[in-house]
Amino acid sequence: MRAIALAALALALPALAKAEVPQCRLPPQIPAPALPSPDGPRRVLPIAGYTLALSWSPEYCRTRARDPRAAYQCGGKLGRFGFILHGLWPEATPGMWPQWCEAAPLSAETVRRNLCMTPSPGLLAHEWAKHGACITGSPDGYFRSGAALLRAIRYPDMMRLSRRPDLTAGTLRAAFRSATPFLPAAAIRVKANARGWLEEVHLCYGKDFLPAACADRGAADGAPLKIWRGA
Repeated sequence: MRAIALAALALALPALAKAEVPQCRLPPQIPAPALPSPDGPRRVLPIAGYTLALSWSPEYCRTRARDPRAAYQCGGKLGRFGFILHGLWPEATPGMWPQWCEAAPLSAETVRRNLCMTPSPGLLAHEWAKHGACITGSPDGYFRSGAALLRAIRYPDMMRLSRRPDLTAGTLRAAFRSATPFLPAAAIRVKANARGWLEEVHLCYGKDFLPAACADRGAADGAPLKIWRGA
């Protein structure tokens, strides 16, 4: 039911959105990744909302261009990426979330089909096993849900923003609001590393899949921010 509601929401917002699509070249086939071992306890909790986590790929790939584990995302095998979908996460109460519910295996074709959205077989397997299985019993349904929310987002001009010497987290929030007007600033969490470089943007949603205030907004509006453009 949640996946159906999300698909209906995406279809209801056609004028607002068209996600940026990288020049991505899917491989003809890939092996199906094994599901990872849990890194924490199993928690089956009522879902109160969702987080759509977007990773800024140039920062992630900054030191991983030659890492074989990041070859799809960082080695140019598929293309070059800006924002990628880290994952769609169910939330319960602040600081607590469902995780590691019983997960069906992933097929190789399901993983291959979603590589342009999340260009890492290992990350796709991790996100499904840790988060997705607590939302729906279907891997395809989970990834379709993330894709539906992603299609409703337009991105600001990240290259232009990266050249601003006075860039702050608030400037980035305002740019996301300008590009996607239905997103309130309170629903945009900005995550930067200890050196002040953008790592992720998290978009917060209620149980009804409508934007909602984040419990934690990450970097404060006035916090200086830098955006790595890549090589």
